[in-house]
Amino acid sequence: MKNEHLNNSTIFPLGQKANAAYFVGDAYLQMVSTDPAPLNAVIGNVTFAPGARNNWHSHNVGQVLLVTGGEGWYQEEGKAARLITTGDVINIPPNVKHWHGATNDSWFVHLAITPGETQWLEPVDNEWYNQLSM
Repeated sequence: MKNEHLNNSTIFPLGQKANAAYFVGDAYLQMVSTDPAPLNAVIGNVTFAPGARNNWHSHNVGQVLLVTGGEGWYQEEGKAARLITTGDVINIPPNVKHWHGATNDSWFVHLAITPGETQWLEPVDNEWYNQLSM
């Protein structure tokens, strides 16, 4: 895969294609840390191709996203989607239904720090997603 923006946006390998049951489009996951010590949290580098996003989901302990490249969307249920870019930090409270992923025209890369378990839910509606604009 050749993409200058992608190559300049991540310091970790692209990883393996993410589980299609939980993602729309091409997304990749490289686990950075799965050791329970000292944080008892997994850390994954997630790379989304333009238009890719994960399903709605929640985390029983919460999650922190560290955006390392590109432009993406983050949305909590009942709130408007917001554009997130390189350098943004998103603190997601426990049990908050949300989704995140790339914009239609940009790669998007983030580190996801996730203690606890993830509850995967339904996909983000394609028609609604395609109406998002910057």
